[in-house]
Amino acid sequence: MLRYQTRYPVVLLHGMGFHDGKPGNWYWGRIPEILRRNGTKVYFGNLDGNATIASNAKQLVPVVQKILRETGAEKVNMIGHSKGGLEARYFVSSLGMGHAVASVTTIGSPHHGSITIDKLLAHLSLPIYIGSAVMDSIRRHYGGDRDPHTFDVIRQLSTDYMRRFNQCNPDDPNVYYQSYAFAMQGPMSDLFMSIPYTIVGLFEGENDGLITPENARWTNFRGIYKGVSKRGISHPDEVDYQRRRFSKHTPCSAHEISDMTAFYLGIVKDLKRRGY
Repeated sequence: MLRYQTRYPVVLLHGMGFHDGKPGNWYWGRIPEILRRNGTKVYFGNLDGNATIASNAKQLVPVVQKILRETGAEKVNMIGHSKGGLEARYFVSSLGMGHAVASVTTIGSPHHGSITIDKLLAHLSLPIYIGSAVMDSIRRHYGGDRDPHTFDVIRQLSTDYMRRFNQCNPDDPNVYYQSYAFAMQGPMSDLFMSIPYTIVGLFEGENDGLITPENARWTNFRGIYKGVSKRGISHPDEVDYQRRRFSKHTPCSAHEISDMTAFYLGIVKDLKRRGY
């Protein structure tokens, strides 16, 4: 079935702290399999979990070049979750790779930085630095990261850093951009994210457990998506970490989601319709 075969292959870019496409660390849940089953050519960025935005974007250059050689395509469609969306933007703008990218879709990406991160760095900088150094050692020796810099990554998620980042990485006029935001309905939407949801909520309001809708807003903003009924959508939900439907109920609106695989099929279908 080629109903969702886009003109250009799709490259999935994961967020902080994880890898994609590796046994035991399958970041994207059922999404790649469902997309491929429906005709989409899907690839992974295979980036470090805790490397800086610039480091990961540079690692992405040979990955994309290899995909273009293998497929014969002129460009790729990039779908980036969380920090992966920032790396896609850096890849296009700072590295001048816009000629190889047809579209950039960001899923819950912190385009404007986090006020919560600002607060944590202001009051807990030393413990965060020490914890990050320990994390770097673990990820370098056991986690598969080539160039982890956890503390630097955390600082890159501050509002001040992202303000400068946005000035230095304007949209490429030849690349199609779109962004999506999500929100939990309350701390019970995802028990795993209940504590960060509550903390971010105190400082910033509505969020998906990490990112607020305003933070995720970028060019061609598609709105705030939530689960059917009172389920809500958490940051991990956005990449199908539960590997199952949220609800058996049929969504009543375009911004309600009962299954994340259907959401990604919708993205790909729309990219195909637009000629990407």
